[in-house]
Amino acid sequence: MALTDIKCKSASPRDKPYRLSDGKGMYLEVRPNGSKYWRYKYRFVGKEKLLALGVYPETSLAEAREKLLRARKLLEGGVDPSQERKKKKALAKESAENTFEVIAWEWYANRKSRWRERYAEEIITRLEKDIFPEIGNIPIVEIEPPLLLHVIRKIENRGAYELAKRQLQKCGEIFRYAIATGKALRDPSQDIKEALMPVRKEHFAAIDIKELPEFIAALERNDARLYQSTRNALKLIMLTFVRTSELINATWEEIDFDNKEWVIPAERMKMGKVHIVPLSCQAIEVLENQKILAGQWPLVFPSSVKPRNSISNNTILGALKRLGYQGRMTGHGFRALAMSAIKQELGYRHEVVDRQLAHVPKNKIDKAYDRALFLKERKIMMQEWADYLENLK
Repeated sequence: MALTDIKCKSASPRDKPYRLSDGKGMYLEVRPNGSKYWRYKYRFVGKEKLLALGVYPETSLAEAREKLLRARKLLEGGVDPSQERKKKKALAKESAENTFEVIAWEWYANRKSRWRERYAEEIITRLEKDIFPEIGNIPIVEIEPPLLLHVIRKIENRGAYELAKRQLQKCGEIFRYAIATGKALRDPSQDIKEALMPVRKEHFAAIDIKELPEFIAALERNDARLYQSTRNALKLIMLTFVRTSELINATWEEIDFDNKEWVIPAERMKMGKVHIVPLSCQAIEVLENQKILAGQWPLVFPSSVKPRNSISNNTILGALKRLGYQGRMTGHGFRALAMSAIKQELGYRHEVVDRQLAHVPKNKIDKAYDRALFLKERKIMMQEWADYLENLK
């Protein structure tokens, strides 16, 4: 006879456990201490088994019957309800342990060997700053598009639109890694791309060729009272038009005074390739002057406060500001300036200047001829460029 709520509620404890049957294998077990448990007795592959359906009254009679119905449907489909429950518990535990931060570190360890050390450090530092505090402890399978968008929006609210875009890309890589390793089912980053603020690519500020004479004159007069080391840094970046990061982290070991070459190792280059910078007589003179000032340190341009560290990008920007070129010139601007001036004023082919800028060819045909480094031509070009700048004085 089927049970009722009144029968379940009024069932009193006895000296020994006893059962109140509801039919179809389900019953309410009443213990001597008054506890009441829903149970389902069934057979699977010829063996008798027992499945717990909950505790009364937390699990009502109606709820116990719903659980019974789901269990019987599993049996009809050839699935053992007990094993299915164990499987779900294991998956739930695994899901709780596989938080976004756990998976992110696993992804990072998998990818790290492919990246340059500085780039790898930059990636994990940004994740630790912007992403982990927000969603690091949340199971990765529970992160939905609105939550991820909220995290990225906080970066945008700082005005860091390009960084927000890059952080979303890295999150997408982590989600896709989780999918590949069976720890996630979808990548929510794909759903919020269109919700991001559009990023306008802006060129680095650079003065025009006709403004070069006045800039050189201002640097020579030094009304801004820049340190000699800072002036040397500006002169060298103008003569060699390397990236600012390549300049400020230069070491004396990289400078070959005899062969008049600056050999920048692959790990310091953006494209991960060794880069040779031919040094003009004027560049050698600047370096010899700097050697007197900082030759006792490994770095060519050490910090005046902590000489074991290099000067910063802000040192270059600050010097340009004091010279009166804030917003008009940047360290990177010397690259654009050199590209234009050398092609326009000295008549060199684009590909020669491009190799000196350490750019990677964009199309397959150019890449096939990437071995043509034009080194001899570049040596002549760099000396002509230095002479051109000197004549502007």
